[in-house]
Amino acid sequence: MKRLFDLILAICAAVVFGLPLGLVAVLVRLTSKGPVLYWSDRVGRDNSIFRMPKFRTMRVGTPAVATHLLADPVAHLTSIGSFLRKSSLDELPQLWSILKGDMSFVGPRPALFNQEDLINLRTRHGVHELVPGLTGWAQINGRDELPIPEKVKLDAEYRQRRSLGFDLLILWRTFIKIVTRDGVSH
Repeated sequence: MKRLFDLILAICAAVVFGLPLGLVAVLVRLTSKGPVLYWSDRVGRDNSIFRMPKFRTMRVGTPAVATHLLADPVAHLTSIGSFLRKSSLDELPQLWSILKGDMSFVGPRPALFNQEDLINLRTRHGVHELVPGLTGWAQINGRDELPIPEKVKLDAEYRQRRSLGFDLLILWRTFIKIVTRDGVSH
């Protein structure tokens, strides 16, 4: 049921956001050197590695670490990178990962391949069994500002409470956070 919901919603979103996807791709290409998409190695279900696309918001050569671990993240942003992140438009290419089945609309955000502390703690709490999501319970309750143990606690809570109704609530709250730019990093 969840996979069918993801497929239908992803196809509808791809149609609705087709033009914005194209416009953002052109803007990324015109405003900075390098590829339009940044493909990131992420940890998926059962700790398997998959490649997740995002519109590139950082300059080519930026270290492959979580943004909050960079000494000066703003210095690495492209001229439109901050806007893409604040508007969450950089996340739109992840519709591809949802269509492929690597991701879902709702689930724990996929960890970077090198976030061993997060991966290990999620594995201990059974969160690794879930398909990662475009958004999730931890995302709407603090995002990157959360310490890893708190993030995993919320991911484990999602694992226990998951249902279509809970997913719809998370999607609604995500929409509200995007519109109000609440908790969006630079």
